Amino acid sequence: MGILIGLIPALGWGLQSIVMQKIGGKYTNKTLGMTFTTVLFGVVAFLFYRPELTANLLWGAILSGLCWSVGQILQVKSFDLIGVSKAMPISTGEQLVVTTLLGAILLKEWTHGWQYWLGVPALAIIILGVTLTTIQDHQSSEDQGSNVKLGMLVLAISTLGMAGYAVFPQVFHLNGWDVLLPQSIAMMVGVMILSSFQKGNEMFGKKTWQNMLTGICFGIANIGLLFSNQMNGVAVGFTLSQLNVVVATLGGIWVLHELRSHREMKYTLWGLALVVIGAIMIGITKQ
Repeated sequence: MGILIGLIPALGWGLQSIVMQKIGGKYTNKTLGMTFTTVLFGVVAFLFYRPELTANLLWGAILSGLCWSVGQILQVKSFDLIGVSKAMPISTGEQLVVTTLLGAILLKEWTHGWQYWLGVPALAIIILGVTLTTIQDHQSSEDQGSNVKLGMLVLAISTLGMAGYAVFPQVFHLNGWDVLLPQSIAMMVGVMILSSFQKGNEMFGKKTWQNMLTGICFGIANIGLLFSNQMNGVAVGFTLSQLNVVVATLGGIWVLHELRSHREMKYTLWGLALVVIGAIMIGITKQ
Protein backbone atom coordinates (compact mmCIF):
# COMPACT_ATOMS: atom_id res chain seq x y z
CA MET A 1 0.00 0.00 0.00
CA GLY A 2 2.84 2.38 0.86
CA ILE A 3 4.38 1.98 -2.61
CA LEU A 4 1.02 2.58 -4.30
CA ILE A 5 0.59 5.80 -2.29
CA GLY A 6 4.15 6.71 -3.24
CA LEU A 7 3.29 6.45 -6.94
CA ILE A 8 0.41 8.97 -6.65
CA PRO A 9 2.75 12.02 -6.85
CA ALA A 10 4.46 10.58 -9.92
CA LEU A 11 1.12 10.03 -11.63
CA GLY A 12 -0.34 13.40 -10.56
CA TRP A 13 2.67 15.53 -11.53
CA GLY A 14 3.19 13.51 -14.69
CA LEU A 15 -0.43 13.96 -15.82
CA GLN A 16 -0.44 17.62 -14.81
CA SER A 17 1.57 18.71 -17.84
CA ILE A 18 -0.42 16.48 -20.20
CA VAL A 19 -3.80 17.73 -18.93
CA MET A 20 -2.88 21.41 -19.20
CA GLN A 21 -1.63 21.01 -22.76
CA LYS A 22 -4.80 19.17 -23.76
CA ILE A 23 -6.98 21.88 -22.21
CA GLY A 24 -4.92 24.62 -23.82
CA GLY A 25 -4.90 28.35 -23.21
CA LYS A 26 -2.02 30.73 -22.64
CA TYR A 27 0.72 29.64 -20.28
CA THR A 28 -0.56 32.19 -17.76
CA ASN A 29 -4.10 30.70 -17.92
CA LYS A 30 -2.71 27.21 -17.33
CA THR A 31 -0.68 28.24 -14.30
CA LEU A 32 -3.32 30.50 -12.74
CA GLY A 33 -6.00 27.83 -13.06
CA MET A 34 -3.71 25.45 -11.18
CA THR A 35 -3.30 27.89 -8.33
CA PHE A 36 -7.04 28.38 -7.82
CA THR A 37 -7.46 24.66 -7.14
CA THR A 38 -4.29 24.57 -5.05
CA VAL A 39 -5.74 27.25 -2.74
CA LEU A 40 -8.86 25.12 -2.28
CA PHE A 41 -6.68 22.14 -1.28
CA GLY A 42 -4.83 24.46 1.11
CA VAL A 43 -8.06 25.62 2.75
CA VAL A 44 -9.16 22.00 3.34
CA ALA A 45 -5.76 21.10 4.82
CA PHE A 46 -5.90 24.18 7.07
CA LEU A 47 -9.35 23.24 8.39
CA PHE A 48 -8.13 19.73 9.26
CA TYR A 49 -4.70 20.57 10.72
CA ARG A 50 -5.25 24.08 12.13
CA PRO A 51 -1.56 25.15 12.10
CA GLU A 52 -0.40 28.10 14.17
CA LEU A 53 0.36 30.92 11.73
CA THR A 54 3.73 32.07 13.06
CA ALA A 55 5.96 34.63 11.36
CA ASN A 56 8.42 31.82 10.57
CA LEU A 57 5.70 29.79 8.83
CA LEU A 58 4.40 32.77 6.86
CA TRP A 59 7.82 33.91 5.63
CA GLY A 60 8.87 30.43 4.57
CA ALA A 61 5.54 29.74 2.86
CA ILE A 62 5.43 33.10 1.06
CA LEU A 63 8.99 32.84 -0.25
CA SER A 64 8.40 29.24 -1.33
CA GLY A 65 5.11 30.10 -3.06
CA LEU A 66 6.51 33.12 -4.89
CA CYS A 67 9.47 31.05 -6.11
CA TRP A 68 7.03 28.42 -7.37
CA SER A 69 5.02 31.03 -9.28
CA VAL A 70 8.14 32.07 -11.22
CA GLY A 71 9.38 28.52 -11.72
CA GLN A 72 6.03 27.04 -12.74
CA ILE A 73 4.95 29.78 -15.12
CA LEU A 74 8.28 29.53 -16.96
CA GLN A 75 8.15 25.74 -17.01
CA VAL A 76 4.70 25.89 -18.61
CA LYS A 77 6.01 28.47 -21.10
CA SER A 78 8.73 25.97 -22.06
CA PHE A 79 6.05 23.38 -22.94
CA ASP A 80 4.82 25.72 -25.69
CA LEU A 81 8.38 26.30 -26.92
CA ILE A 82 9.83 22.77 -27.03
CA GLY A 83 7.05 20.40 -25.96
CA VAL A 84 6.36 18.47 -22.77
CA SER A 85 8.39 15.41 -23.75
CA LYS A 86 11.55 17.46 -24.19
CA ALA A 87 11.00 20.01 -21.42
CA MET A 88 10.15 17.64 -18.56
CA PRO A 89 13.36 15.56 -18.53
CA ILE A 90 15.42 18.76 -18.68
CA SER A 91 13.37 20.45 -15.97
CA THR A 92 13.37 17.43 -13.66
CA GLY A 93 17.08 16.81 -14.14
CA GLU A 94 18.01 20.43 -13.50
CA GLN A 95 15.81 20.55 -10.39
CA LEU A 96 17.37 17.36 -9.03
CA VAL A 97 20.87 18.74 -9.51
CA VAL A 98 20.21 22.22 -8.09
CA THR A 99 18.08 21.15 -5.10
CA THR A 100 20.53 18.37 -4.22
CA LEU A 101 23.48 20.76 -4.30
CA LEU A 102 21.59 23.33 -2.23
CA GLY A 103 20.64 20.63 0.27
CA ALA A 104 24.19 19.33 0.51
CA ILE A 105 25.94 22.71 0.68
CA LEU A 106 23.41 25.12 2.21
CA LEU A 107 21.43 22.80 4.47
CA LYS A 108 24.35 20.43 5.28
CA GLU A 109 22.26 17.35 4.42
CA TRP A 110 25.32 15.35 3.38
CA THR A 111 27.10 14.68 6.64
CA HIS A 112 28.82 11.39 5.69
CA GLY A 113 31.52 10.66 3.15
CA TRP A 114 29.50 7.92 1.44
CA GLN A 115 26.81 10.48 0.54
CA TYR A 116 29.35 12.41 -1.52
CA TRP A 117 30.70 9.23 -3.12
CA LEU A 118 27.16 8.31 -4.17
CA GLY A 119 25.68 11.76 -4.70
CA VAL A 120 28.29 13.29 -6.99
CA PRO A 121 28.19 10.38 -9.51
CA ALA A 122 24.38 10.54 -9.30
CA LEU A 123 24.46 14.19 -10.36
CA ALA A 124 26.79 13.34 -13.25
CA ILE A 125 24.44 10.55 -14.37
CA ILE A 126 21.46 12.93 -14.27
CA ILE A 127 23.31 15.55 -16.31
CA LEU A 128 24.25 12.89 -18.89
CA GLY A 129 20.63 11.70 -19.00
CA VAL A 130 19.31 15.22 -19.55
CA THR A 131 21.87 15.77 -22.31
CA LEU A 132 20.71 12.63 -24.12
CA THR A 133 17.07 13.78 -24.08
CA THR A 134 18.03 17.03 -25.85
CA ILE A 135 19.59 15.30 -28.86
CA GLN A 136 17.70 16.06 -32.05
CA ASP A 137 18.15 15.24 -35.71
CA HIS A 138 20.13 17.64 -37.87
CA GLN A 139 17.19 18.21 -40.19
CA SER A 140 15.44 20.29 -37.53
CA SER A 141 14.56 23.71 -38.92
CA GLU A 142 16.23 26.94 -37.86
CA ASP A 143 13.02 28.06 -36.10
CA GLN A 144 12.91 24.83 -34.11
CA GLY A 145 16.54 25.32 -33.14
CA SER A 146 15.76 28.84 -31.91
CA ASN A 147 12.85 27.51 -29.87
CA VAL A 148 15.09 24.90 -28.25
CA LYS A 149 17.67 27.51 -27.24
CA LEU A 150 14.99 29.81 -25.80
CA GLY A 151 13.30 26.85 -24.10
CA MET A 152 16.57 25.82 -22.46
CA LEU A 153 17.10 29.37 -21.16
CA VAL A 154 13.53 29.56 -19.84
CA LEU A 155 13.95 26.19 -18.10
CA ALA A 156 17.24 27.25 -16.51
CA ILE A 157 15.51 30.26 -14.89
CA SER A 158 12.50 28.08 -14.03
CA THR A 159 14.77 25.67 -12.19
CA LEU A 160 15.95 28.41 -9.84
CA GLY A 161 12.35 29.20 -8.95
CA MET A 162 11.41 25.55 -8.40
CA ALA A 163 14.53 25.03 -6.30
CA GLY A 164 13.48 27.94 -4.06
CA TYR A 165 10.02 26.36 -3.78
CA ALA A 166 11.56 23.13 -2.53
CA VAL A 167 14.30 24.57 -0.32
CA PHE A 168 12.63 27.46 1.55
CA PRO A 169 10.34 25.20 3.64
CA GLN A 170 13.45 23.28 4.71
CA VAL A 171 15.37 26.46 5.50
CA PHE A 172 12.52 27.56 7.81
CA HIS A 173 12.01 23.98 9.15
CA LEU A 174 8.35 23.90 8.17
CA ASN A 175 5.89 21.02 8.33
CA GLY A 176 4.50 20.13 4.90
CA TRP A 177 0.87 20.18 6.05
CA ASP A 178 1.18 23.50 7.87
CA VAL A 179 2.60 25.29 4.86
CA LEU A 180 -0.07 24.35 2.31
CA LEU A 181 -2.52 27.26 2.68
CA PRO A 182 -0.16 30.25 2.98
CA GLN A 183 2.10 28.75 0.32
CA SER A 184 -0.81 28.27 -2.12
CA ILE A 185 -2.03 31.83 -1.57
CA ALA A 186 1.47 33.13 -2.32
CA MET A 187 1.49 30.95 -5.47
CA MET A 188 -1.79 32.46 -6.66
CA VAL A 189 -0.77 36.05 -5.92
CA GLY A 190 2.62 35.55 -7.58
CA VAL A 191 1.08 34.11 -10.75
CA MET A 192 -1.53 36.88 -10.89
CA ILE A 193 1.20 39.53 -10.67
CA LEU A 194 3.27 37.86 -13.38
CA SER A 195 0.20 37.31 -15.58
CA SER A 196 -0.72 40.99 -15.38
CA PHE A 197 2.38 41.81 -17.45
CA GLN A 198 1.19 39.67 -20.38
CA LYS A 199 -0.82 41.49 -23.05
CA GLY A 200 -4.32 40.11 -23.42
CA ASN A 201 -3.71 37.66 -20.58
CA GLU A 202 -7.43 36.83 -20.19
CA MET A 203 -6.63 36.16 -16.55
CA PHE A 204 -10.16 35.12 -15.69
CA GLY A 205 -11.04 33.64 -19.07
CA LYS A 206 -12.62 30.25 -19.72
CA LYS A 207 -9.27 28.47 -20.12
CA THR A 208 -8.17 29.58 -16.66
CA TRP A 209 -11.23 27.98 -15.05
CA GLN A 210 -10.85 24.84 -17.15
CA ASN A 211 -7.25 24.52 -15.99
CA MET A 212 -8.46 24.09 -12.43
CA LEU A 213 -8.52 20.44 -13.53
CA THR A 214 -4.74 20.72 -13.88
CA GLY A 215 -4.67 21.99 -10.31
CA ILE A 216 -6.46 18.83 -9.16
CA CYS A 217 -3.57 16.79 -10.56
CA PHE A 218 -1.07 19.05 -8.78
CA GLY A 219 -2.98 19.06 -5.50
CA ILE A 220 -3.43 15.29 -5.40
CA ALA A 221 0.28 14.82 -6.14
CA ASN A 222 1.27 17.30 -3.43
CA ILE A 223 -0.96 15.67 -0.78
CA GLY A 224 0.13 12.23 -1.96
CA LEU A 225 3.78 13.12 -1.40
CA LEU A 226 3.08 14.19 2.19
CA PHE A 227 1.35 10.87 2.90
CA SER A 228 4.08 8.95 1.07
CA ASN A 229 6.82 10.60 3.11
CA GLN A 230 4.99 9.60 6.30
CA MET A 231 4.46 5.99 5.16
CA ASN A 232 7.64 5.30 3.19
CA GLY A 233 10.13 7.83 4.51
CA VAL A 234 11.51 10.84 2.62
CA ALA A 235 14.08 8.84 0.64
CA VAL A 236 11.58 6.42 -0.90
CA GLY A 237 8.83 9.06 -1.20
CA PHE A 238 11.17 11.45 -3.01
CA THR A 239 12.46 8.77 -5.38
CA LEU A 240 9.03 7.47 -6.34
CA SER A 241 7.76 11.02 -6.96
CA GLN A 242 10.51 11.61 -9.54
CA LEU A 243 8.98 8.96 -11.77
CA ASN A 244 6.65 11.76 -12.89
CA VAL A 245 9.23 12.52 -15.56
CA VAL A 246 8.53 9.14 -17.19
CA VAL A 247 4.76 9.71 -17.18
CA ALA A 248 5.07 13.26 -18.56
CA THR A 249 7.66 12.47 -21.23
CA LEU A 250 5.98 9.37 -22.62
CA GLY A 251 2.58 11.08 -22.31
CA GLY A 252 3.90 14.00 -24.34
CA ILE A 253 4.97 11.62 -27.09
CA TRP A 254 1.95 9.27 -27.08
CA VAL A 255 -0.92 11.50 -25.93
CA LEU A 256 0.14 14.92 -27.23
CA HIS A 257 1.71 13.37 -30.35
CA GLU A 258 4.99 15.27 -30.04
CA LEU A 259 7.01 13.91 -32.94
CA ARG A 260 10.23 12.01 -32.38
CA SER A 261 12.44 10.29 -34.94
CA HIS A 262 13.60 6.76 -34.19
CA ARG A 263 17.03 8.10 -33.22
CA GLU A 264 15.61 10.84 -30.98
CA MET A 265 13.26 8.36 -29.30
CA LYS A 266 16.15 6.02 -28.55
CA TYR A 267 18.21 8.76 -26.91
CA THR A 268 15.16 10.06 -25.02
CA LEU A 269 14.48 6.64 -23.49
CA TRP A 270 18.13 6.17 -22.51
CA GLY A 271 18.17 9.68 -21.04
CA LEU A 272 15.00 9.01 -19.05
CA ALA A 273 16.49 5.81 -17.66
CA LEU A 274 19.62 7.66 -16.51
CA VAL A 275 17.59 10.47 -14.88
CA VAL A 276 15.55 7.88 -12.95
CA ILE A 277 18.71 5.99 -11.91
CA GLY A 278 20.27 9.25 -10.74
CA ALA A 279 17.10 10.13 -8.82
CA ILE A 280 17.18 6.75 -7.05
CA MET A 281 20.80 7.34 -6.05
CA ILE A 282 19.94 10.82 -4.76
CA GLY A 283 17.05 9.31 -2.81
CA ILE A 284 19.46 6.93 -1.09
CA THR A 285 21.64 9.87 0.06
CA LYS A 286 18.60 11.26 1.90
CA GLN A 287 18.48 8.28 4.27
